[in-house]
Amino acid sequence: MNSKRWLISPLLTPQADERLSAFHPVLRQVLFNRGYSTDAEARAYLSAKANYSTDPFQLTGMEVAVRRIRSAIEGEEKIAIYGDYDVDGVTSTTLLVEIIRKLGGIVQEYIPNRFDEGYGLNSEALDMLISADVGLVITVDCGIRSNAEAEHASERGLDLIITDHHQPGEMLPEALAIINPKQIGDTYLNKELAGVGIAYKLAEGLAHDFSSSALDLDAVLDLVALGTVADLAPLTGENRLLVRRGLANMRQTARQGLFSLAAVAELNLEKVNATNIGFVLGPRLNAAGRLDSALAAYELLLTTDVKKAGELAQQLELQNRERQALTQRIQQQAEAIILSEEPGSYLSFAVHPDFQSGIVGLAAARLVDIYYRPVIVGQEFEATTRCSCRSIPEFHITNALDQCSDLLLRYGGHAAAAGFTVRNENLEALKDRLKNLAAEELKFQDLRPTLSADGTLSFSDLTPNLLKQLEYLQPTGYGNPDAVFVSRGVQVKSARTVGADGRHLKLTLSDSRVAFDAIAFRLGHLLPSLSDRVDIMYSFEKNEYNGREYMQLNIRDIQ
Repeated sequence: MNSKRWLISPLLTPQADERLSAFHPVLRQVLFNRGYSTDAEARAYLSAKANYSTDPFQLTGMEVAVRRIRSAIEGEEKIAIYGDYDVDGVTSTTLLVEIIRKLGGIVQEYIPNRFDEGYGLNSEALDMLISADVGLVITVDCGIRSNAEAEHASERGLDLIITDHHQPGEMLPEALAIINPKQIGDTYLNKELAGVGIAYKLAEGLAHDFSSSALDLDAVLDLVALGTVADLAPLTGENRLLVRRGLANMRQTARQGLFSLAAVAELNLEKVNATNIGFVLGPRLNAAGRLDSALAAYELLLTTDVKKAGELAQQLELQNRERQALTQRIQQQAEAIILSEEPGSYLSFAVHPDFQSGIVGLAAARLVDIYYRPVIVGQEFEATTRCSCRSIPEFHITNALDQCSDLLLRYGGHAAAAGFTVRNENLEALKDRLKNLAAEELKFQDLRPTLSADGTLSFSDLTPNLLKQLEYLQPTGYGNPDAVFVSRGVQVKSARTVGADGRHLKLTLSDSRVAFDAIAFRLGHLLPSLSDRVDIMYSFEKNEYNGREYMQLNIRDIQ
């Protein structure tokens, strides 16, 4: 029926089974699969404790940064928080503006416009801030590769503190302080903090230095949860702890904008989880920066005005609907370009003047899901082309861009996602080099997505007690996946497509004794090939509909 590989974890060892005997048998297997084979390790994980020091002053640059910010606050110097236009950048900006204001600082935000300025620091913006008498700029979620811009700031006498979580280049920018756990020599053990996580560590450093009773760091943990989950930072270690605490904060939020956004999205904040951030709140907050200016999302998170919050939430809701339609259109057009040019290539490239740069990354991600190849989609302008890249685990896209740096104006990102700007005269050479790099790395590999499961269960194993046990794994997401199981030979009692264009499957499945409702997102195309009996891979979850809660299966794949 499809070409995905299923990988089912081996049974836990007798020794681990004995050491984990205090836990539910299925939970024991799940814990073992995640690397926890002793009672102490399992309890630390389930309670979301970080098993290392989280002292913010272990981060290189923290002491210098805190000292300079304190000097600016006490000297009534103007401070600017320079962020990014995605959820991580917007939440980071909001967090530091809130914290510094509570400490009495004179602080403003600066979030560049994706379409006019592009990603990261730019010298024109720095000049504008200088003309507004700003003496200190703190970047969040950007800046680690802005060497020329940092040099420009230094030449103009502007102090610059860079906080970022992206991979540094060979040479660091010349800034007053750089806070990034990925920089060489940094001893902080959590290298996978999101941009908002690093902003929070800076807030912790300021709270320690000021010893201020005005600072309630718990009040900004909702922002940390939003940015960390939306940016796909792994939900392990300290990230998991911060997100769990942030979700607890969100369930009783005092943030008017978050309350209003949940209302227009018809989301019950009292039961919010990481999945809701990833699929409901995050996309709406991102929509502002993808289509226009991200300032609407920033203002929503910061405002205490009920009327303004409601208007901004409605604006983001409408922009998100427009974003969904644009994503589908660009995906279809990009797919047509790819199929017409090099359908068998190990890396796919599609650029067009009509593609909107705020949407191209989403279209690329959808195409990676379909073809399981690295995909680059971009908008072509008169002199340059701006692209977003999405990749697969077998191909580190930012490392590939490092090998093309002589052809690029600017670039940056992670293993699985990146962005760049290239002059149009270098575009074809860049395409050729990236395609060759991908072919060299991928041509001998079996390129199929691998889906992992924690074990094989019968439907009679799926009880309310098991569901309760699995809730201890929360928050789940990237790096800390939901527990996933396989059941074989189940009977398809009913099946129909639901959602826009019949993209999803709604099923009733039975093993002749127990029956469950099931939802299979983005698997509607499988309906014509379904047989009477199937093997399924799924997560076991609680669903709520019309005020009624029930157990259901969330299908990941069908064979």
